[in-house]
Amino acid sequence: MPVRALLLAGASLTFAASAAFAQTPSPAVTQIAAADATDDGEIIVFGRGQVRQVTEVTQMDMRQTVAGSSPFKAIEKLPGVNFQSADPFGVYEWSTRISLRGFNQNQLGFTLDGVPLGDMSYGNVNGLHISRAIISDNVGSVRVSQGAGALGTASTSNLGGTIEFSSRELSQDLGVAGNFTYGSNDTIRGYAAIDSGDIGGFRAGVSYAYLNAKKWKGVGEQRSHQVNTKATYDFAGGGRMTGFVNFTDRRENDYQDLSLGMINRLGYDWDNISGDWPLALRIAQIAANRGDVGGAVPRLPNTAGTVYPAPFASVDDAYYDAGGLRRDWLGGLKLEVPLTDRLRANVQGYYHNNKGQGSWFTPYLASPSGNGISLRTTEYRIERVGFLGDLAADIGSNALKLSLWWENNDFDQARRFYNVAGATTPSTTALTFQSNPFTSQWDNAYNTETVQYALQDDIRLTDALSITAGFKGQSVKLRARENIVTGALALGNIKSEDFFLPQAGVLYKLGTGAGEVFANYTENQRAFNASATTGPFATTQAGFAALRPNLRPERSKTVEAGYRFGFGPVRGVIAGYYVDFSNRILGTQAGAGIVGNPVILANVGSVRSLGVEAGLTWKVIDPITVTASYAYNDSTYRDNVVNAAGAVTQAIKGKLVVDSPRHIGNVEIAFDQDGFYARANGNFMSERFFTYSNDRSVPGRALFDAKVGYRFEGASGLLNGFGIEGSVTNLTDKRYVATIGSNGYGFSGDNQTLLAGAPRQWFVTVRKDF
Repeated sequence: MPVRALLLAGASLTFAASAAFAQTPSPAVTQIAAADATDDGEIIVFGRGQVRQVTEVTQMDMRQTVAGSSPFKAIEKLPGVNFQSADPFGVYEWSTRISLRGFNQNQLGFTLDGVPLGDMSYGNVNGLHISRAIISDNVGSVRVSQGAGALGTASTSNLGGTIEFSSRELSQDLGVAGNFTYGSNDTIRGYAAIDSGDIGGFRAGVSYAYLNAKKWKGVGEQRSHQVNTKATYDFAGGGRMTGFVNFTDRRENDYQDLSLGMINRLGYDWDNISGDWPLALRIAQIAANRGDVGGAVPRLPNTAGTVYPAPFASVDDAYYDAGGLRRDWLGGLKLEVPLTDRLRANVQGYYHNNKGQGSWFTPYLASPSGNGISLRTTEYRIERVGFLGDLAADIGSNALKLSLWWENNDFDQARRFYNVAGATTPSTTALTFQSNPFTSQWDNAYNTETVQYALQDDIRLTDALSITAGFKGQSVKLRARENIVTGALALGNIKSEDFFLPQAGVLYKLGTGAGEVFANYTENQRAFNASATTGPFATTQAGFAALRPNLRPERSKTVEAGYRFGFGPVRGVIAGYYVDFSNRILGTQAGAGIVGNPVILANVGSVRSLGVEAGLTWKVIDPITVTASYAYNDSTYRDNVVNAAGAVTQAIKGKLVVDSPRHIGNVEIAFDQDGFYARANGNFMSERFFTYSNDRSVPGRALFDAKVGYRFEGASGLLNGFGIEGSVTNLTDKRYVATIGSNGYGFSGDNQTLLAGAPRQWFVTVRKDF
């Protein structure tokens, strides 16, 4: 605390002095603001004026995906982005995975209009997924920092980069917009929005989105309701106040996790047996008779026998059903104030409330009704409140910025089991919030308090040369404060703390039309999580006592350099990077994922990543634009896994990092003229390993999407802003594995941790824009 207070006091005095000497705007700040602006009509921006690798897509580009698609679908074309999902929209949360430069999703940082979204992993304990945080139609831009995010980004997990989402600006004129989509699997998706327009500096908007889509295989559906509200007020003397409240209710049936052996034996279209409850009961009874599911009570009379019916070979081949339910409220209020002509302040508060259940019909514990299946849930309750603030001062050629972030997160998590009655149909569903469990495996309450500050100076040395230097500090205190099921999991305290994480960069402009070069160095730390399924508390009390003295937060040191260019109709970037990732934490889990055994954590060494990224856009002629990107990444483990005695237990040194393809490429051709528009996209990816020893992998694949549409331009009346478009995903109907690691990764051998990608899907959308 004394160290933190001293640093904050010193930074505050620095800014007070800056304000006292302020007279005229700083050229450095003017340069940065210009670099952040995008050209009219530009849909991909390669981070001009930034000292680090940054790429951004605008709302114009995101509209080239199927209406309602995750914003991740729009950025998978950017250099080095690996995004996977088992559904065509990219919103099925159990399957969505994104990685950058060998870092997986829970090692990245995510924000929406500055508000932290946590690590956005499934079962998120400190935030929520972007598909729930905001309606995709309301996303205005997405900025990807492939190696290091902005110093003041509100994240404690951004080892490998950040992805920053910004909401769209409200319209200056009164208007109504919307779209309606129908397509494969009886997909119905609608969006409607109304903006008030400017009323004396005040603008407001409200929008609603609805999705109901059947699964592309098996029985089940994805459905959601979302409401977004936003209001802004521009003060006459400068400054702005912005408030928003977003609500989401999402319920989706899961797809069956597969292994390579299951795919070879059963095919890509194999899924849960959600349409056949008697068969599910029979499989559970056979498993109990065989002794395959410890703890299950055989239902009498016992007539099922001990032989699984073809094509079943195991009780884990297919479960009856599973689902994910999430209900979220996210709100914020931000005040942007110019205190003087050279001193600016932003203050923002936010609140997030979440209720969630992940449901699984499990044959591993029988119901009191006598059925050999019960309903297992993992239940979540999140209540976060936070504060963000920054103060920026201009002193000649210097632009100083101080950022502060505080958050308190109360998180409750439970593993409960519910009775399922019925011989022909089950008495409940996976998409129903459950109550009155008959037993609980564990039920814990956690608290996480985060304090982070950052101090940065942007210095313009000459018209061509500028440097950026600064550091951040963070203290994340975790407490497992209550264990309702006595003795099930660990209680206690642990913290992640570092008050000096530096970042420095340089930018040099080569001259008019010659582009710019940049270089950057960053250090980051990933804080521990407080939960029953991840982090140091996801073990027994004895296990926590053993790991606590030696467990260290993961850290990364990133060096990157590159060249941005813009020659007439061609713009792009080429960058190289080196990453030293240390204190890697490995969590291993024994048994099938549905069993839910505790995770065992340990620091197991380091990872080295080397790579090159390139991206460009080329306006071939006025209506035709080509976008392309390529990334080469070599991420390898630098240490074997050893036990307490120093003996090697897993020889993985030199092996490639799981879910880290060496090659990723993307090519897109877009046509837009006289209201007619079309797009064709190809995404290419090399082999990905899903074992640490690299003895199991999924092959590389090439996927193609296409879209064609027409919009009425300059029309009057109802036709103004009206358009219609058709889209096809996975145009060649490629059968492939999309997500790997849905149930984690093993050291070797096959594992039921793969999700098949959706086959060819088609959609038709009718649009009405503002």
